[in-house]
Amino acid sequence: MFGLGTKNIGIDLGTANTLVYMEGKGIVLREPSVVAKNTQTGEVIAVGSEAKEMIGRTPGTIVAIRPMRDGVIADYDTTAAMLKYFIEKTVSNSKPSVMVCVPSGVTEVEKRAVIDATRVAGAREAFVIEEPFAAAIGAGLPVMDPTGSMVVDIGGGTTDVATISLGGIVSSTSIRQAGDKFNSAIINHIHSSFNLLIGERTAEDIKIQIGSASVEKAKEIESMNIRGRDLVTGLPKSVDVEAVDIAKAIQDVVQNIIIAIKETLEQTSPEIAADVIDHGIILTGGGALLKNLPEVISEATKVPVFIAQNPLDCVAIGTGESLKNIEVMRKSRK
Repeated sequence: MFGLGTKNIGIDLGTANTLVYMEGKGIVLREPSVVAKNTQTGEVIAVGSEAKEMIGRTPGTIVAIRPMRDGVIADYDTTAAMLKYFIEKTVSNSKPSVMVCVPSGVTEVEKRAVIDATRVAGAREAFVIEEPFAAAIGAGLPVMDPTGSMVVDIGGGTTDVATISLGGIVSSTSIRQAGDKFNSAIINHIHSSFNLLIGERTAEDIKIQIGSASVEKAKEIESMNIRGRDLVTGLPKSVDVEAVDIAKAIQDVVQNIIIAIKETLEQTSPEIAADVIDHGIILTGGGALLKNLPEVISEATKVPVFIAQNPLDCVAIGTGESLKNIEVMRKSRK
């Protein structure tokens, strides 16, 4: 327990992982967005890393679920229970003000659900910040300057693309094509090619180890041995998977992300587009770590592409940093 009185906190409430940033401390908690519940009593058995270990390994009475889907709340009560656990673990015995990030494409109803769940979880007051704006702050981009910046945040559930200038989002696109869709494409490929059933965790491992945004560059990556359940015999089986085949399997998702980036660039003014060409596109989020992704995006857009310094932490850092402007947000609410 960190228990530091009434320190305010920023929460990157992600589809795959939740990060908590505390004022004056930085990132103090990093856990998977997973909750294990007893299906008969509704009781929460475990949250975070402990619950993730249970995915695919639970008895009939326990289910391990991810209450966030595509960047928004899919299971309200479970999300509130998960937030309560994270808030209490971070700031015990106090009710902090909490800033939570949301994808740029969410509706007002979805925003309200996040605010309500955060307050139910124990926050004194809750505010939301759009994910790409938080990512830009966390990546150290000059968001308050009269110059255009472009950020692409590829999380678990959504890819958020935005151009930013003078403290606001100029143009943005949010698509529900990101890390989870990469995993689904890999699961479907293994299923159709080998009659082999694998889980999300195995798909994630494949993506991290041999996944590539470039089919051509994937030829340089060695194959990987994976295990799953043979759908014909029902027995365990292991096969070797080629990186080229995985790259082909995830191409649709890669192309959808590129289309979203192009659409956002088309919506923006010539001046900001010129700034983006000068300064490049910054990638954040776990999806930014997919092999060869910067080169593939750069080739498609003819704009330099860079990965932010700590891509996994940018949104959480930006969400936490925005707590400095909490007074402004309080006034705007009145």
